[in-house]
Amino acid sequence: MPKAAITCILESKNKLGEGCLWDVEGQCLWWLDIAPITKLHVLDPVTGATRHWTFPMMLTCFALAGKNQLLMGGEHGLYFFDPATGALKDFVRPEIDRPQNRGNDAACDAAGRFWFGTMQQNIAADGTDLDITQNSGALYRVGQDGVSKLMFDNVGVSNGPCWSPDNKTFYFSDSRAQIIWAFDYDLAHGEISNQRVFNDTKAHGFPDGATIDAEGYLWSARWDGSCVLRFDPKGRIDRIVDMPVTRPTCVVFGGAELSTVYVTSSSANLPQDVLDKHPLQGGLFCFDPHVKGFAKNKFGLLQ
Repeated sequence: MPKAAITCILESKNKLGEGCLWDVEGQCLWWLDIAPITKLHVLDPVTGATRHWTFPMMLTCFALAGKNQLLMGGEHGLYFFDPATGALKDFVRPEIDRPQNRGNDAACDAAGRFWFGTMQQNIAADGTDLDITQNSGALYRVGQDGVSKLMFDNVGVSNGPCWSPDNKTFYFSDSRAQIIWAFDYDLAHGEISNQRVFNDTKAHGFPDGATIDAEGYLWSARWDGSCVLRFDPKGRIDRIVDMPVTRPTCVVFGGAELSTVYVTSSSANLPQDVLDKHPLQGGLFCFDPHVKGFAKNKFGLLQ
């Protein structure tokens, strides 16, 4: 396999780029810069046109939803956002009993349920880092009726929820522990079981956002690892894609044929010498993975 050619499609200089998502209908890429003031960005890769919205609280993840809305998760719970009007509407607060936490990563399963992961708040109001001192994070399943269920507890940093192509395996990362977990998945009931270690390598930074390709291989952005890893279905490293930044954060398949991988990154609170060595830190990137992926599932809100 030839070495991937990495293109910086936007020198966005994001503080903490996250949550990249390809909109198949709109043929555009959405992503967040979550701190210290959250901005939601959208890019038309063909024309290069961009637009953004700013929010009064930290929002960290999202999914496409009905009526041209986004379901967004953040520091206080879940909200519906209408890009056309800018309206943000409360939906549900799965973790009201843990005020020290914030939302982190999330994704929808094939039945339209939103799997929302949390972690201890690690970003101060001024954007500086706070120490993570406990595994107070968790993973919640949020249904179309707004009912949330605790699915997995005692998580350091929730990241990378995704499913195998046959929806029989669920993957979920605890970045603090440097572990990607695998579970058996019951799509009909939205239940997980048979937890096991999928991969726990410490040699390539921390597992961050993740996605699955059409061959059932998992792609993992590696915070402080300067790369994106591709794992085979048994959890073995299949490919290392070197990135021109130290902190890639999220990966998603997009483009007209879902044959391009897009990658967000972070520049927040890095030493000046690192920023000097990696001037594209915080940028938005893409590369050809030589395999196709899948569109992200939408949140299936009951009408």
